[in-house]
Amino acid sequence: MAKRQKVLILGAAGRDFHNFNVYFRDNEDYEVVAFTATQIPDIQGRKYPAVLAGKLYPKGIDIVDESEMVDLIKKHHVDLVVFAYSDVTHEKLMHIGSTAMAAG
Repeated sequence: MAKRQKVLILGAAGRDFHNFNVYFRDNEDYEVVAFTATQIPDIQGRKYPAVLAGKLYPKGIDIVDESEMVDLIKKHHVDLVVFAYSDVTHEKLMHIGSTAMAAG
């Protein structure tokens, strides 16, 4: 098996979890290292449960504050950052994208 690409999913209001379930959940080409949280109060510090995450994630997936994005990219050598929002301005999208690119 080839090396799995490491993925960080940035999202809000369930769009992030939906994208994970539809594309990444059982996809052996990718390893989702974390979700970030911004809109659901007090969700950071929790985990996306293993029972929902599937067989590739027996310990679940960490949910962290979006302010930790740069550290996560560096720590996990993230290959791909997935933007799973539906309601942000172009300016915010470009800021987050450039921050992710600069981090690695």
